[in-house]
Amino acid sequence: MQVLKFGGTSVASAENIRKSLAIVAMASAHGPVIMVVSALGGTTDLLIGAGRAAAAGNAGYRDTLALLAERHAAAARELLADAAQHEKLAAIAAQFGEIQTLCDGVFALGELSHRTLDRLMSYGELLSSRLITAAAKAQGLAAGWVDARQLIRTNSRFGTAEVDMATTTRQVAELRDSAAHHIWVVPGFIGADAQGCTTTLGRGGSDYTAALLAAALDAEVLEIWTDVSGMMTADPRLVRSARPIPRISYQEAMELSHFGAKVLYPPTIQPVMKRGIPLWIKNTFAPYDYGTLVEVEPPRTAAVVQGISSIGNLALLNLEGSGMVGVPGFSQRLFAALARERINVVLITQSSSEHSICVGVNEQDTTPAQAVVDEEFATEIAAGRIEPLRPERGLAIVALVGENMKDHPGISGKLFGALGQNGVNIRAIAQGASEKNISTVIRAADVQKAINVLHEAFFEATVKQVNLFILGPGNVGSKLLEQLARQQQHLLDKLGLQVRVVAIANSRHCLVNENGLDLTAWPDELAQAPALSLAEFAQLIIARNLRNSIFVDVTANPAAADIYAGLLEKSVAVVACNKVAASSDYAHYARLKSLSKEFNASYLFETNVGAALPVIGTLNDLTRSGDVVRRMEAVLSGTLNFVFNNYDGSRPFAEVVRQAQAEGYTEPDPRLDLSGSDVARKILILAREAGQVMEMSDIKVNGFLPPACLEGDVEAFYTQMAAHESQFRALYDAATKAGKRLKFVARYADGHATVGLQQVAPGHDLYDLRGKDNVVLFYTDRYLDQPLVVKGAGAGAEVTASGVFADIIRAARL
Repeated sequence: MQVLKFGGTSVASAENIRKSLAIVAMASAHGPVIMVVSALGGTTDLLIGAGRAAAAGNAGYRDTLALLAERHAAAARELLADAAQHEKLAAIAAQFGEIQTLCDGVFALGELSHRTLDRLMSYGELLSSRLITAAAKAQGLAAGWVDARQLIRTNSRFGTAEVDMATTTRQVAELRDSAAHHIWVVPGFIGADAQGCTTTLGRGGSDYTAALLAAALDAEVLEIWTDVSGMMTADPRLVRSARPIPRISYQEAMELSHFGAKVLYPPTIQPVMKRGIPLWIKNTFAPYDYGTLVEVEPPRTAAVVQGISSIGNLALLNLEGSGMVGVPGFSQRLFAALARERINVVLITQSSSEHSICVGVNEQDTTPAQAVVDEEFATEIAAGRIEPLRPERGLAIVALVGENMKDHPGISGKLFGALGQNGVNIRAIAQGASEKNISTVIRAADVQKAINVLHEAFFEATVKQVNLFILGPGNVGSKLLEQLARQQQHLLDKLGLQVRVVAIANSRHCLVNENGLDLTAWPDELAQAPALSLAEFAQLIIARNLRNSIFVDVTANPAAADIYAGLLEKSVAVVACNKVAASSDYAHYARLKSLSKEFNASYLFETNVGAALPVIGTLNDLTRSGDVVRRMEAVLSGTLNFVFNNYDGSRPFAEVVRQAQAEGYTEPDPRLDLSGSDVARKILILAREAGQVMEMSDIKVNGFLPPACLEGDVEAFYTQMAAHESQFRALYDAATKAGKRLKFVARYADGHATVGLQQVAPGHDLYDLRGKDNVVLFYTDRYLDQPLVVKGAGAGAEVTASGVFADIIRAARL
């Protein structure tokens, strides 16, 4: 005997009913079939709505019933030939007449009892099963209809009736012995009490009906036909890369179904699990997909975690107080009080000190739960021995499920680490001694991010999705986007990083696509995108709440640096080409570094000093390994090095500076470079990274520009430089006469820092520095006499973009 159950979507229309009957016809070739059916998709909810509307005195229930009647009649007209159609239409009309009479009575009384509601809901399955039986016969199948109320005996708890297994088993056996048909169509979800009153089996009742019949008949298999191809590693609506689980144990299926997997409901599994009957979950709309086979002992696999599931609409109730410690009976009283109100406890956790006990309940039960618990412990609360119950709403449970977790240390650590790196705070934890389930309570708003993070950690170990929010697609930013576009496939193939640019923003527009922007078309699309302020852009990043998010600041905007702290507090990594934050007040710099550690979010700014040169990274490696930086000597401006390497008096100094700006070596305002303030920022950053508490005002800047050059706008700057050409020529001539070269040098030693133009003699490490190169000499306890030298190109959009790119990869791989 085979038992096949078809859910609401599988019988939602005439077309779907035909697909379901084709599956039953194929199964019947291998032996007798019991076909358990749900109501046509959405019917039960509409019947409940009609009943409640009638009870509220709203005559709109009549329109709902008319709509349902026409829907069933339309299906009958499509499925049946004329003669059978006429008979079935009459039967549908008669049944809806009964429903109308029932609702009219509810309307007149203004009351909808649980018993009446069960009777009303039962019509959904009664209508669908009779219609499907007629359709099966019309197709030539040897089908007959059986009233589930003659098979499933329950108690009289209307709404969630409990099954009398002994009587049900006997009545089902009688059906088997008297079976006159090869295919039996049975309405799911309903039963009857000893007095013959219609009852319902609660959530997932049609699945339960099928399981009861399969167990009573000792069926060879129970098949659940639905609209997905089996149980999935995660909810496919939340995780695009979720995949079917081919085979799974009853225990794992129970855990997953309890924690939100919609394919099965826990009571469904129990009858067949006791009998060891395989349960197969299949897709009506893809019948040749394998689906999921639920077994007593499936073949052992290497998978540690079988699936990730969740429950939403959760509230935590926390009972705590010193009066609980060492006093027996508190837990019993708590659960007894909740049980009296028929409040289901979803999760339990208690501190080892016995100072508090925390339970999770459905959010809708929060108010009655709080009232009944406060009433139960009124005496202790009044005496101050315990605190009044404190509910916390807006939560959800995310659970890892797998038989093999108990044999693998570190699963919990991996779970907590993955969530922590993405700023998902865990409010409570529960894990059974069997270690099949690890449950975490988190904010409901974080569920999608959390499930994706965990799915990535446990099922997609080779691929990590990274989401970039880029501010400033200017000279450097556009080069960065070009590099990202070229390297996307390389990053995926070689590093397992799926890098997506989710947003690009400038001062006028913000282009957003949560699925990733087309990096070949962004300039035109950005020009058409709406405007967004910096604060709004930061809020967008936080609100999207995407996993592994990185904010990339490729601007020199001081206001942009103001949003770093808020992003780091939400565990959004920050990669900054912008020097403002790292060279701001020391307290702000230190706070950003502290937030980075506290919220496990990278704050990287390698390109603040030396473009793509590994200057800060090298310095960090030295200090982390215990070395002490005693002195630093450096040429930190590719702009100034380019200018003084190209200025020989044969053409004006201003012309050489214009060339540097045209080739992309300077800041947007070249005065930042030539005034020495940019170099001062860089040596300040290096001093801080070396462990020195230092402010910008502590750095002595020995400038070489006449004061008039720093007044007015950029064009006025060039005009004044031309006017003071003799001064620049004098500087060059003096150095040349002494056999030296001009270099703008930054020095740090013994807690002091200076920057300024110097004449460098031959043989010095800075003398042969060519083009736009930078160099940093680190004198440390380990490199006391012979410095550690970092040297290379220190300016240029392409080079700087590559440095930002490298920081992105560092942040992504942490």
